[in-house]
Amino acid sequence: MIIWTFPIPAHGGTDPGTIANGITEKDLTLKISKYIQKRLDDLGIENSMTRTGDETLGPNVRPGRAQSFYGSGNDVIVLSNHINAGGGDGAEVIYALRNNDTLSRLITNEIARSGQNVRKYYQRRLPSDSSKDYYYLLRDTPNNETLIVEYGFADSTGDDVNILKNNWEDLAEAVVRALATYIGVPYTSGGTSSDNYYTVKAGDTLWKVANANNITVDALKQANNLTSNSLSVGQLLKIPVTGPGAVGEENTYKVQAGDSLYKIANQYNTTVDELKKLNNLTSNTLLVNQVLRLPGGNVTSGITYTVKAGDSLYKIANQYNTTVSELRKLNNLSSDVLSIGQILKIPNGSSTGANGSNSSGQYYTVVAGDSLYKIANQFGVTVSSLMSINNLSNSNLSIGQRLLIPSSTSNSQVYTVVSGDNLYKIANQFNTTVKAIQDLNNLSSTLLSVGQKLLIP
Repeated sequence: MIIWTFPIPAHGGTDPGTIANGITEKDLTLKISKYIQKRLDDLGIENSMTRTGDETLGPNVRPGRAQSFYGSGNDVIVLSNHINAGGGDGAEVIYALRNNDTLSRLITNEIARSGQNVRKYYQRRLPSDSSKDYYYLLRDTPNNETLIVEYGFADSTGDDVNILKNNWEDLAEAVVRALATYIGVPYTSGGTSSDNYYTVKAGDTLWKVANANNITVDALKQANNLTSNSLSVGQLLKIPVTGPGAVGEENTYKVQAGDSLYKIANQYNTTVDELKKLNNLTSNTLLVNQVLRLPGGNVTSGITYTVKAGDSLYKIANQYNTTVSELRKLNNLSSDVLSIGQILKIPNGSSTGANGSNSSGQYYTVVAGDSLYKIANQFGVTVSSLMSINNLSNSNLSIGQRLLIPSSTSNSQVYTVVSGDNLYKIANQFNTTVKAIQDLNNLSSTLLSVGQKLLIP
């Protein structure tokens, strides 16, 4: 499609147009039109202007000059740039009776995204003949797609005056974005904005676009004022490079193979619930390279706890030598009700009782060839205590998984079970009790296996 952006600077010469608050319409619309022309040149969109200087063009000249460039075909867009008057506030777009509202709607949407109020986009009929457009430019450019853009009110009592004086380039760039989207030409950023833009293609999703630009879906939705995840082909999305969700502005994490929400929450001393809330997740499913926003700074030595059947805040608080009040405060709990699988943050500095867990323990990252048995031997602890402190339901490990290693105490030693052993025999051997060994190793039965390692109190 040929574009003629009527960078029609409205008025000109002996016709200054609106004058108010230090704004002269003919001068500002010329600047806007020249800006749009340059940006269209940048994007490879063919265009012409009706005037490039302070020239008087009356109603009997302007439409003819417009059509002298590209004719009266319906593949020509005529864009007339204006500044409004009348004491209102906000931008307006008027489009011809012969045209639909697609382009005018795109323009108003983009102007709104630039920070300007939008009043409406509409058609206006000639009172003496309702079959004709009210404005001569729309009437006298037959077949062309003709629009009038009013960027704001020079005599506004609102914020239009400051926007027109200081942010007119952003308003002009908004029109360029809308034109590029409408025509189907790839858009590249220009103007004073530091943001980039992306044109939606077939098969795109918000998640796909967000990941490709290393931001979160939430940041993308906020930047574009989206209330749903629906996209349409040709839609232009602002890609924020600063602000919440942008790389470098706050902590983000890119999901790796083998990751889980629990693992990431544990690594960054937060909870699965907090991660899900921050990233608008409705399930625990993650995809490799998905970017997650993190609620806090660096990896810490704190631990988290996954709620099991029979747990209560009182029981967990006792286990970690903290209080119910501290647990509720740290996890933003409004009641004492817990659910199985819920992950709780444990206050830093808390230690545990006789279940073998200890928040002062060190962390270990699983590497190829590791097993729980191998890691337990390496650190002189038991498989049972490793599983307990890390809330593992089975012995499966993944490379990169981070395990908390329970700290050994000077009062404990490690014993390896041999053939013929039982808990009663071992307890007698070390002058302790079966219950003490069971508590320290988190054993739910008296069954032992040859080679099993036990902490001895």
